Formats: sequence, C-alpha cells, structure tokens
Amino acid sequence: MHNIERLLTIMQRLRDPNGGCPWDRAQTYKTIVPHTLEEAYEVADAIEREDYDELRDELGDLLFQVVFYAQLAREEGRFDFDLIAGAIADKLERRHPHVFGDKQVAGVDEQTRHWEALKQAERANKPEREDHSVFAGIARTLPALSLAGKLQRRAAQVGFDWPDHTGVMAKVAEELDEIRQDWADPDRREDEVGDLLFTCVNLARHAGCDPEAALRRANQKFERRFRAMETLTQGQGRPIDQLNPDELEALWRQVK
Repeated sequence: MHNIERLLTIMQRLRDPNGGCPWDRAQTYKTIVPHTLEEAYEVADAIEREDYDELRDELGDLLFQVVFYAQLAREEGRFDFDLIAGAIADKLERRHPHVFGDKQVAGVDEQTRHWEALKQAERANKPEREDHSVFAGIARTLPALSLAGKLQRRAAQVGFDWPDHTGVMAKVAEELDEIRQDWADPDRREDEVGDLLFTCVNLARHAGCDPEAALRRANQKFERRFRAMETLTQGQGRPIDQLNPDELEALWRQVK
C-alpha cells in the first residue's frame, strides 16, 4: 500500500465509531486548529535550526493535520483528500501558465506580479463573493506581523505605498515621536506602539525581508547572547539576578 493511502486508512480507523480512538473521534475542525498552528511553527523551528531529520517528522505531523480535516469533511460528504490534492494541483497549473502554458515572463519580479494579478482575478470572479475590498480573503487569524504584511502588500498593489524606503524611515521617526508625546496616556500609548510596529513591518517589506523571519532571528540572537551572559555569571559564582544594571550592561556589551 502506498504510504499516503496507508495514512488515509489509519485516519479512517482512528475516526471509526466502532473501535476508533476516543480522542480522535471527539475532535472537530475548530478543536484541531491549535494543533495545526503548533505543527506549522514546529516546521518553521526545525528549518531555522536546519535539523532536517526533525523537519521530516514535523512535516509528517503537519500533513496529518490536513488528513484529519479531510477525514472530517469526507464524513460530512463535503470533500475528501483527493479533491484537496486535485484543487491545489489545478490552482498551481492555472497560476503557472509560464510553466504549463505558453505565457512568457522575463523573471521573478514579473512572474510575482502576474501571480498576484491572477489571484486578484480569481477573487473577483468568485460568484458568492460579497466583499469587493482589496483585502478580501485575507485570514484575520494570521499572526499580527504576517497580517500587517499582507494588508500592506494588497494596498501596494493599488498604488497605496511609499515610493521607496526613505518615506518609511521618516514614518518610523514620526511614530516614535508620537509615542513620546502620548506616553502618559496608556490607551494612546498602546495605539501609537501599534502604529510603530505596523510601520516597522512596512520597513521590512521595503527592505525585502520577512518581518516574522527578521523577528525570529532577533529573538534567537537575544536568547543566544543572554545565555552567554548567564554562563559567564555562573563561572564567576554570581547569579545573574544579583547583578546591578551597570554590571548587566557591561556584561551585555562583553557578549556582543
């Protein structure tokens, strides 16, 4: 038996009312969502650490999430795994006419613009669509940084964007000034911090980097340096929480 068929069969057994797994039988679309998100982040973590043996396992866990949703839909007569695979195959062929058709593209930038145009046309042509905004179809459950990036890219498609990074840098400085002005007001302060973060996502977009990836990299750097500080203080026989601010700052500069 092919492994994908084996996996689908196992999923059916797990959901079988007679002899299946009580936990798997109790699940719904909504209860699986947190597990799906967790598995996606574990895939990203394995890639960041370049642990490809673990990546193989994490991809399997993520695939199982798709299989689980497919089984729930199959039980309800909505669709099955084969229809899911067929739908994405059709979409990939439709959105890559330069590969599966006679469309010619000059390079990555032109191909990306064409891809976005095709996606926009698909959204506009959906008969059931009631939301005609350029933001239609964006999942509001995305992580905030990713959602900000998507909103900004959609707005940029219709020309609502800075011409280059200099305008964004000026906006970052403006948002910092507004935080200083509103610092005494907790509600305004939070609002202005949000504006600053949103603008920083725009800066990342103009810099050609993904804000989620950039922040993960910063997190890793901070953790690595702080752990180095802890190691140094342990070697000196002083717990890090007993150092004063000046000593902590000097130690931070040392590990940098």
